[in-house]
Amino acid sequence: MSLGQIIRKRREELKLTLDEVGSRIGFSKPYLSTIETGKVKNPPSDELLTKLEKILTFEPGLLLRIAHIEGLPCDIRQEYESAEAENEKLRQFIKNLTHKKTRANKIDALIAKSNLNIEQVGSSLAAGRLVPVINKVAAGYPVDFNDLDYPVGVADDYVRCPDLHDPNAFAVRVVGDSMEPKFQEGDIVIFSPAAEVHNGDDCFVRFAMPHETTFKRVFFEKDNKIRLQPRNEKYSPTIVNGKRINGLYRAIIKYEKL
Repeated sequence: MSLGQIIRKRREELKLTLDEVGSRIGFSKPYLSTIETGKVKNPPSDELLTKLEKILTFEPGLLLRIAHIEGLPCDIRQEYESAEAENEKLRQFIKNLTHKKTRANKIDALIAKSNLNIEQVGSSLAAGRLVPVINKVAAGYPVDFNDLDYPVGVADDYVRCPDLHDPNAFAVRVVGDSMEPKFQEGDIVIFSPAAEVHNGDDCFVRFAMPHETTFKRVFFEKDNKIRLQPRNEKYSPTIVNGKRINGLYRAIIKYEKL
C-alpha cells in the first residue's frame, strides 16, 4: 500500500473523519484528502507525519520511514527495496532455525554473533512486500522452464504486494491465451506456496520429470490423477499422474494491464 492508502485505512478503522483529523493536527481537510488519494503536489512534512502517527496510533517513526522511502529516486529505491527484501528473507530463515530443537545452543550462538535483528520479521504494517518476478510462464500447454535458475526470493524484477505475508511468494508474467478471459497475456500473477490448494484453484504447476511448468486450474481426480484445466474453452484439459508433480502453488493476486 502507498503512504496515503495506509493513512486512510487506519483513519477509517478508527472511525475518524478528515475534518476530525484535520482539526486535531492543524491541517486542512482538502490537503489531507490529497495525501490519502496520492494527488498531493507537496509531500507531507515530517511535522505533519509525526502528528498523524500520534493521532492515528501508528508506531512512532513508521509513517516517516515510509514517506522517506517513497521519496527516493526510482533507481535508488529499487536497490534499497531489493536489499531489504533479501535481508527480510535472511531474518526469516534465521528465525525459523531458532524454532528447531536440534543444536539449539550452536544456533543461538551464531545468531548472537551475527547481530541480526530477527524480531523485525513479520512487521505488522509496511508499504508492501517485494515479490520476485521470476519468469514468463506459458498459459498454454506445459513448456520447458527452469525458473531462470534464481534462488528463492531473488530475481531481476520485483512487484510490490501489500498485505502479503508469505516470504516464499513469487510472481510470473503470463503469456498465451489458454487462461483467458480471467488471465490475459501480460498479466502478472502472484503465487503463494503457503496457500492451501483446493479443487478448481488457479495454480502454478511444477513437474518433476521432465522439468516443466504450466499455469492451469487444478482438479484432483481418482487414482492420484490431476486434471489441468485451461479456462479458455478452445483448449482441452490434460490429465497427469500426481507423482509427476512436485509443486502446486495457488494464485492469490493478479496485476493486469488497463
